[in-house]
Amino acid sequence: MRLLHEETTTSAGEAVDDGVEVAILPTGSVEQHGPALPLGTDFLAAEAVARGIDRDDAVVLPTVPVGVSAHHRQFDGTLWAEPETFEDYVGEIAASVASHGVRKLVFCNGHGGNSDALRRAARRLRGDGIAYAAPWNWWSSLDGLDEDLFDQSGIGHADAMETSMVAHLAGDLVREGLLEEAEAGAADSWGKSVHGAAVGFDTADFSESGAVGTPTEGTAEKGRKLFEQATDELDALVGWLAEQPFDALTPEPHR
Repeated sequence: MRLLHEETTTSAGEAVDDGVEVAILPTGSVEQHGPALPLGTDFLAAEAVARGIDRDDAVVLPTVPVGVSAHHRQFDGTLWAEPETFEDYVGEIAASVASHGVRKLVFCNGHGGNSDALRRAARRLRGDGIAYAAPWNWWSSLDGLDEDLFDQSGIGHADAMETSMVAHLAGDLVREGLLEEAEAGAADSWGKSVHGAAVGFDTADFSESGAVGTPTEGTAEKGRKLFEQATDELDALVGWLAEQPFDALTPEPHR
């Protein structure tokens, strides 16, 4: 897989001439993932999935590691950017890539807190006629695999799914002896509500350890299956996007 940062200015230009159609921008976070998982869990997963496909018509951009994570700020090590800052930064990276002739992108995201900002950036890029970006979370198209492996749909936080992914990608970064501690202080589900109102604005409002879910149920083998499913889906998405004429991706005219 082509990695932009490994190219020279000459070879990057040649890659576009040779048919690179899509740029993949991994985005994640540096934030607490409880006592057992590394702060870089989200960007490590996004980066690995982005680099895990092998296509001549795509290039992987350098990862944006810090994201929208202020809701984890009570836990040591968490870094964050304001949503507007993150949105602008990602959008400007996409615009710079578009200026070199690659006007179709996938935002390969590993952190749910980035999702709203990525959608806004994508909408603005499209509306301004600069580029077309498809925001995509690595866990968004698991096709029931999450339910088969974990008896749950969707991702929690520092849960069995994320533990499994890190165990597969970088097992030495999982502090296995602290998984039980993480789970003992974990919330059963994300957020906190009172009479239907969301009152848990920060993770510390509802999780003692910072985790949400059951991290002790994670395994490297489950992580391998997640990784393979995610890379297959990203490969298919990039293939679809590469085939679309840019004009077909622009906004519909007024009716």
